[in-house]
Amino acid sequence: MAVTTDDTKSSTQLQRRSLGVASIVFFVVAASAPLTVVAGGVPVSFAVTGLRGIPLVYVIIAAILLVFTVGYAAMSRHVTNAGAFYTYVSRGMGQAWGVAAALVALVAYNAMQIGIYGLYGFAAAGALDQFFGLKVAWYVPVLVSGGIIAILGALQIDLNARVLGFFLIAETAVVLIFDIAGILKPAQGLTAAPFLPPALSGGALGAGLCFVTASFVGFESAAIYGEEAKDPKRTVARATYTAVALIGVFYAFSAWATSMAVGDSKIIGVSQKLGPGLLFVYAEQNVGKWFSDVATVLFVTSLFAAILSFHNAVARYFFSLGREGVLPRGLARVQRKTGAPIAGSMAQSVVALVVILVFIIAGKDPVLALFTWLTNVGALGVIFLMALTSVSIVSYLRQHNEMVTESTVVHEVAAGVSSVALFVVFYLAITNFDVLLGSKPNDPLNWILPGLIVAAAAVGLVYGWYLKFKRPEIYAGIGLGGTLPEAHTEEDRTLTTLQS
Repeated sequence: MAVTTDDTKSSTQLQRRSLGVASIVFFVVAASAPLTVVAGGVPVSFAVTGLRGIPLVYVIIAAILLVFTVGYAAMSRHVTNAGAFYTYVSRGMGQAWGVAAALVALVAYNAMQIGIYGLYGFAAAGALDQFFGLKVAWYVPVLVSGGIIAILGALQIDLNARVLGFFLIAETAVVLIFDIAGILKPAQGLTAAPFLPPALSGGALGAGLCFVTASFVGFESAAIYGEEAKDPKRTVARATYTAVALIGVFYAFSAWATSMAVGDSKIIGVSQKLGPGLLFVYAEQNVGKWFSDVATVLFVTSLFAAILSFHNAVARYFFSLGREGVLPRGLARVQRKTGAPIAGSMAQSVVALVVILVFIIAGKDPVLALFTWLTNVGALGVIFLMALTSVSIVSYLRQHNEMVTESTVVHEVAAGVSSVALFVVFYLAITNFDVLLGSKPNDPLNWILPGLIVAAAAVGLVYGWYLKFKRPEIYAGIGLGGTLPEAHTEEDRTLTTLQS
């Protein structure tokens, strides 16, 4: 592994053995932003899709992702690399497809992170006006917080975990209190109807699947922190299983509790009327104004935590691609003192700043445009990446399990099943993209925005083939974490023996 000279302050090695299961779970669950999902995602899902069965959709997606995790966790025990999806696809389907996955990941995660800035700016500006009478444009708190995120991105990864952990515990407590209050004071009595199949009729199921999948985005990022985990072969798998289970149960229960607080027959109409304000209105009604005020503040910090978590993920993708020469090698620089991927962090901050400035200059709405457009693009990209990764896992495990056991067969079957399910979700999301955007069926945005994911994959494939023929030394090292192919081959043999 190359390092810089002693007179510099950076190297190309991440901080090792600093994260345990709990720390990685904080990163993963914070990215999904519990309070943001329950206050924003749940009522918007009811309103836009017209489905009373959103709680059941959470159960369906959680089941698909748990099946996905069976193969994903098995792959994480074979391969430890900050590139995650990029690395897994490279090792399973070939380097060119790996580069395609890398560009899709950069587009998707940047889109998610930058999109959340839109909702954050709107919420933060509203909170400043509500509590302090300060009227500022939405982009003022965004630009200030963007600078804070950039600083945190250069600090020790375990410090970031503690920051996220504090926010996560606080917002989770608020959501639980809201849920319990809604169940104790149901508008129309308690019913299991939202969990039954008939509740999925009469609405846009494809849009519901995409909305709900977006709530889980971030759970798969556990593998990104594999190089910084205390025990990579166990920590990543345990953190991923834990995150999916926690997110699935928590969000399904919260969506049901929200429906009970409002009333099963009224939830769609009330959600369409109040939108993200639903939680705060019913929090004040069922608990008290003080609680609604606390929830408002933590809604802002929840969004901040999600932005920080996605920032860390994107920074590590830049780092991984720079380390292997797919992108400029300068992106692989890390702080020698903290082990943080400083160059990748700075690159992500610059990308976010440029995109946000474009939306500011264009005068676009921070929620209806910046948040809605980009987060849906991000969710679509991650769905595609998970489907592609599942195919890659099947291919890799078949190539690297010299002794076929019951366990390896289970992993391969699980990855195969999840790939089919995720491609179906991807197709349904594209066909319902106008519903996701709230646009007309003939609006050009319906194909332009999904086209960003397709374009990223196509450009990545072409660039991968270019590297194969013009830069074979770089192509040979794609997905190997900066090691020589020969050394990696020996590592694969050792891991295969241990697995067998």
